[in-house]
Amino acid sequence: MNQGIVESSAGVTLLAGGPVAKRDLRRALALAPVLVAADGGADRAFALGADPVAAIGDMDSISDAAKARLGPRFHHIPEQESTDFDKALRNIAAPFVLGLGCLGGRVDHELATLSVLVRRADVPCLLVGREDVIFVAPPVLEMDLQVGDRFSLFPMAPVTGRSAGLEWPIDGLAFAPGVRGGTSNRVTGPVRLEMDAPGMLVIVPRARLVQALAARLASIPGWGGAL
Repeated sequence: MNQGIVESSAGVTLLAGGPVAKRDLRRALALAPVLVAADGGADRAFALGADPVAAIGDMDSISDAAKARLGPRFHHIPEQESTDFDKALRNIAAPFVLGLGCLGGRVDHELATLSVLVRRADVPCLLVGREDVIFVAPPVLEMDLQVGDRFSLFPMAPVTGRSAGLEWPIDGLAFAPGVRGGTSNRVTGPVRLEMDAPGMLVIVPRARLVQALAARLASIPGWGGAL
């Protein structure tokens, strides 16, 4: 793990300022019990009855009341070349991160977050929304899902690969933004992906969060932890 503002041996729930249901925050914290807010995500946390161990951002979306409540737990990073999600993610040292409040709000914020997710693919981070779990495909991914589950692939860069356990195999296909994607594929058995380059997003149903997290962590060389 890299050194960061927040260092944890347990998973971190990173809360942004977008829509989040209280039950979804509770479920995320059961898996990743350390709560960190990305700037205005601190207001969202307090509104949901949660208290983050830290908030990280450029202070352009957090309220004065939340800043006062946080005190020294608010870490101000004033540069404007990156998003608050990026500022927070690169300053968290933890086995994995679950990102909430990043999906279902403003589309420009979502696109920026997905770009950060790909750029910082070395950080095992899964975005959790009302309908979906999104993460960057590692070089090899193996997942146990239910037959018929939706399994979408969205390229953020040109990429090729191979698959098993999908109704429509990806072997021999050249994926690229604006050219070819892999929306609404379906699971036929144990899934295995082999990607030739970074840049592919995996999107599975929200109900498969635990399986997605287990598969993403199992793809890390030397991973010996447990959920």
